[in-house]
Amino acid sequence: MHVTKVNTDLQRERDNCTFNITELTNILDGGAQKTAERKLREDTVLKQLYNTTDVPAIYLSHKEKYEAAVKKACAMFQMIRKLQEEENAGMENYQALLGGSLGSAILGDGNPITLHYVMFIPTVMGQGTVEQQAYWIGRAFNLSIIGTYAQTELGHGTFIRGLETTATYDPSTKEFVLNSPTLTSYKWWPGGLAHTANYCIVMAQLYTQGKCHGIHPFIVQLRDEETHMPLPGIKVGEIGAKLGMNGTNNGFLGFEHVRIPRDYMLMKNSKVLEDGTYVNAPSSKLTYGTMMFVRVMLVNDMCNYIAKAVTIATRYSAIRRQSQPKPNEPEPQILDYLTQQHKLLVGIASVHAFKTNADWIWNMYNNVTSEMESGDMERLPELHALSCCLKAIVTADAAECVERCRLACGGHGYMLASNLPLMYGLVTAACTYEGENTVLLLQTARYLVKSWQQASSGNTLTPTVSYISRVGNGRRSPPWDNTIEGIVEGFFNVSAGKIGLCVSQIEKRQKSGMSYEDAWNMTSVQLISASEAHCRAIILSTYYKETQELVKTVSAELKTVLLQLVDLYVVYWALARLGDLLRFTSISERDIGQLQTWYENTMNKLRTNAVGLVDAFDIRDEILNSTLGSYDGRAYERLMEEAMKSPLNAQPVNESFHKYLKPLMQGKL
Repeated sequence: MHVTKVNTDLQRERDNCTFNITELTNILDGGAQKTAERKLREDTVLKQLYNTTDVPAIYLSHKEKYEAAVKKACAMFQMIRKLQEEENAGMENYQALLGGSLGSAILGDGNPITLHYVMFIPTVMGQGTVEQQAYWIGRAFNLSIIGTYAQTELGHGTFIRGLETTATYDPSTKEFVLNSPTLTSYKWWPGGLAHTANYCIVMAQLYTQGKCHGIHPFIVQLRDEETHMPLPGIKVGEIGAKLGMNGTNNGFLGFEHVRIPRDYMLMKNSKVLEDGTYVNAPSSKLTYGTMMFVRVMLVNDMCNYIAKAVTIATRYSAIRRQSQPKPNEPEPQILDYLTQQHKLLVGIASVHAFKTNADWIWNMYNNVTSEMESGDMERLPELHALSCCLKAIVTADAAECVERCRLACGGHGYMLASNLPLMYGLVTAACTYEGENTVLLLQTARYLVKSWQQASSGNTLTPTVSYISRVGNGRRSPPWDNTIEGIVEGFFNVSAGKIGLCVSQIEKRQKSGMSYEDAWNMTSVQLISASEAHCRAIILSTYYKETQELVKTVSAELKTVLLQLVDLYVVYWALARLGDLLRFTSISERDIGQLQTWYENTMNKLRTNAVGLVDAFDIRDEILNSTLGSYDGRAYERLMEEAMKSPLNAQPVNESFHKYLKPLMQGKL
């Protein structure tokens, strides 16, 4: 890589940084060894797969985008296969390339093979029998077949019980017959389904011996393994252009009496015997596993996107100079304006807060999963409630943060070459997939209402809701304590207060003769608000507590900065939720004034280290893929270089001039 001169403003920011950037990078990666492994992997992959000579993908047609995505995906997976043989590594290589920033650097706007690894293989592993795993996993791992996962339909998404695709068992041939009885029963959305995958896990209503047993997973072959032509009875195609993810190859799928062998139903949990007898799963909760795994992964994924967006916007804010607040003085860097710091610093703190929470819930997920395997399901509902609200809040915050970073870059942020619009398309999609956010918050609310009722009857609650017993049930709120611990406690008061109000609203409405379902619906806006408050309290509390532990092991300089980030994040959210705090705690006008000053002073302290903090995310230029955010700060030169790649700049006069403009201007049209 040839070394270019770094923009002087940006270099000065780095020289003024008060902590060791590498120390922070190592902490974020999970140790110096992990940083070294990541850098090596990035070097290897980018050297072979990153190509800047092509016409930028934004100028390709929809069809060309897909073809380019397949070409790159194939090259990438050949490479993973090689890495596996050399390092004998497992799924983490896939995760690093697919979930991490690396995959998005190479594939940009979506990958048509992601679902093969993220949904198809994990579902076979989680729901297939040992024999089924032996048969399918080997073929899937070395990509002899490519699979996807088809659950969502044209007429139903998050409400899985409402899916209409049917799989009816025929004991005379020992086969299932799959059928799409209506247009709305067509599968709609699965990535890679349109033209990439030749196999698919289909979620369908199981019918046997005249009875429906609900949704079950079936493996269905979609295309001929040699010619790739769709098999008889399979109606398959692509759903069209979208706000983002246009390389993902999202498809539709309909069945006309398609027959599959009996053992293509995944039967680890529920079974259908040869004569058609249905054998129930030992627990209906066992199917939660895959969904929770993907939601936990998503929290990490969102951290990567926020880190990218704030890196771009912070570096650009260091090199961009604008306005003249003081006469006869040079234009200041826009990073010096407090309003700009207000847009960016909370984004930097969010990465740390979410990363901490992602690691914390990942540990919890592993503990609960091992308890489940020994038959203990007690903590499962708690983990389910947590993974639902965390997924919802983190994806919503990520979308807001990427958009705020785009706005922080002014007009240039609107350029696709800044990479912020494309990133927004990818992040806002996550607010819908793997459970639409509003629906997920209502799932968490069910758990919170139940917990409140248990606390009222004097039962002990699981750890993440135990605060309800402590601060709930209409107790007077204690005097306000204007410290980080005090604010976190205040957020638990808000959450408990909101849950309590929801419960009494529901009961009041039932007393007036409403059904429970109607009372729930009438209270649902408040229920969502209660779930959000619960999740905020958990995020703030976990971030604060885990950082307190972390700073015991770091240098004094870094400790100061990490604690400033916690202060900034917690106080930011206190100011953002003042209405709630005024309603449910004893915070006063004077306290609010102090919080505002505290927030402004903390921004002031962090200003010196803003560039150092984003440098510590250590995201390479190829991964940022942004004219505004490169390490050397040559934003204007890169904008011009990128503009020259537009096909419209290939010739000085476009043919439309002779065809339309000239006749119009000469009055001859």
